[in-house]
Amino acid sequence: MYIIAGLGNPGREYEGTRHNVGFMALDQLADRLGIEIGEKAHRALIGKGRIEGKRVLLVKPQTYMNRSGESLRQVLDYYKEEPSSLIVVYDDISLDPGAIRIRGKGSAGGHNGVKSIIAHLGTQEFARIRIGVGAKPPRMDLADYVLGHFSGDDMRRIEEACRDGAAAAAVMITEGIETAMNRFNGAARGEGKAEGKA
Repeated sequence: MYIIAGLGNPGREYEGTRHNVGFMALDQLADRLGIEIGEKAHRALIGKGRIEGKRVLLVKPQTYMNRSGESLRQVLDYYKEEPSSLIVVYDDISLDPGAIRIRGKGSAGGHNGVKSIIAHLGTQEFARIRIGVGAKPPRMDLADYVLGHFSGDDMRRIEEACRDGAAAAAVMITEGIETAMNRFNGAARGEGKAEGKA
C-alpha cells in the first residue's frame, strides 16, 4: 500500500494559506480518484482508494504542522508499512510559486513538518513532492508569511501546481519516481517547462 500525506494545519482559519498547500494538493488527488478524506483515525483525516489497482491511503494529519510526524508514525505502525511506502506533499519557500520538485529522500530543508516526520520515522528515506510558495519578503516574520494567503496571480499558479502535484503522486505510484521527476520537476506553472534537478 502507498501512503500519500499532505501537510497542513487543521481549522478554517488556515484554509488557503501557504502552509496548507499539501492539504490542497491532496484534495485535488482525492477528487481525481473519487476518494473522500473523511475518516478520523491516527490523529488524521484519511481516505482509502486505488490507483490503477494499487491500494492508496490519503492522509491529512490533524496534529498541526510541526507535529505531523506523530500522526504519520501512527499510520505507518497501524498498517505495518515502511517509510519507503510514504509520499509527503508540502509547501516550500525556497521554490518560486507553483514550481514543483520531486525527490526520493532528503533533509527537511528547514520545514518544520518534515523535521517532525524525520524525527518520528527515524529516517529521511521517504519520497516527497515540494510545491513552491515563494520566498518571504525581507523583514517579514516567517510564521506570518507561511500562514498568510496567496495573491491572485500566485493563487492561480498554486492551484495549477496542486493539480500537477496530485498527478505527480499518481505517476510516482504507477510509473515510478524517475518518470515523475522527469515529467513534473521544473519551472513554476505558467512560466514554461524547465529541466529541474531533484
